[in-house]
Amino acid sequence: MSKRLKPVSGLHGTIQIPGDKSISHRAVMFGSIADGRTTVTGFLPGDDCLSTVDCFRKMGVSIEQKKDTVIIEGKGLKGLKEPMDILDAGNSGTTIRLMLGILANTPFHSCMTGDSSIAKRPMKRVTNPLREMGAAIEGRDQGNYVPLSIRGGQCKGIDYHSPVASAQVKSAILLAGLSAEGTTSVTEPFKSRDHTERMLGAFGCKVDVDGNTASINGGQGLTGTHIEVPGDISSAAFFLVAGSIIPNSEITLKKVGMNPTRTGIIDVLKEMGADITVSHIEGEDAEPYADLTVKTSRLNGIEISGSIIPRLIDEIPIIALAATQATGTTVIKDAAELKVKETNRIDTVVHELQKMGVEIEATSDGMIIKGTSSLKGAEVDSHGDHRIGMMLAVASCLGEGETTLLNSDAVSVSYPGFFGELEKLQNENIGV
Repeated sequence: MSKRLKPVSGLHGTIQIPGDKSISHRAVMFGSIADGRTTVTGFLPGDDCLSTVDCFRKMGVSIEQKKDTVIIEGKGLKGLKEPMDILDAGNSGTTIRLMLGILANTPFHSCMTGDSSIAKRPMKRVTNPLREMGAAIEGRDQGNYVPLSIRGGQCKGIDYHSPVASAQVKSAILLAGLSAEGTTSVTEPFKSRDHTERMLGAFGCKVDVDGNTASINGGQGLTGTHIEVPGDISSAAFFLVAGSIIPNSEITLKKVGMNPTRTGIIDVLKEMGADITVSHIEGEDAEPYADLTVKTSRLNGIEISGSIIPRLIDEIPIIALAATQATGTTVIKDAAELKVKETNRIDTVVHELQKMGVEIEATSDGMIIKGTSSLKGAEVDSHGDHRIGMMLAVASCLGEGETTLLNSDAVSVSYPGFFGELEKLQNENIGV
């Protein structure tokens, strides 16, 4: 599917950002392996999260979903049934990697696969430590690529030092540790997002956190609860940048998640000079959220590297676009993890923005962007990557002439209503 997009004179208005994808995934997963009922409000009904719902239904879990409310009748970890069909994660890396940790605890056989994008994404970072814990996992290239065959049920705790800061790796190992013998701990080079640790606590499970190390004792069960999902800051990022770089703009985003392990996008934009106001902070004991207001700003190029990268890894494509409108040069380093996302996001961002006239160069672990670029309308492609698609849609708002976005339907993976919200903000700008 393609979409024709035109430049805009400004963006004004208030929007409700859809539920956080990472938290929505975990709410369904943890609710399914908990004892009793879990109710989830603010759930993101995007393609990725619906893949997670489908997988647990195939294992006998009753899940009722109506728009952004989900009711899960938890089976407990031992109540999951051997699926009669292959578990398909679709486009979702979170689904497949976290579920591998859960399936490592099940004595039955299961098989997981995904779409063509998932087929290229490395799984050894998860399958190797799970094998070390005792799970039997086979797959292409010695378990590095789907389809993967899993038989678990005899796990033992390990003390794992991860070479990458990855919430997916950490979460998979901690979930395997739920029923493992002894204690399981994961140490990262930098702290990754901590939604798993926070939510396990909400389900009554004790997780110990000491710096960059998270530990869990085996033999713990989960109890059904209520989870309220805040707005996804990764989705909000597109409008934070749009409001910053499109002239005559002021946008308010309601109830956006403000988990400290995810707010790197706000820190970086403010360092670049963005005018962002944070108000009405709530939920600080669980997953904090707040309202964000952004206004057109003059941005400056900066260097983005080191420990902040895990806090904004998914936002780098839209940060790269912000850098095209900043004064000076922006350098992004230490972000080689971008190469193993839905696409190689370093090469894809560089290639697509070059089509629009941007001076941008790929490096081995990031990119270098020359600022104050005049964007030109062009035929661009999401390459099936939702975050690339939304970044290019925002870029089209500044482009001279019409932009044609190929594979625009990829956006539905995380933000089904994105184009409608973008159009709404354009309409609200009329007469301002």
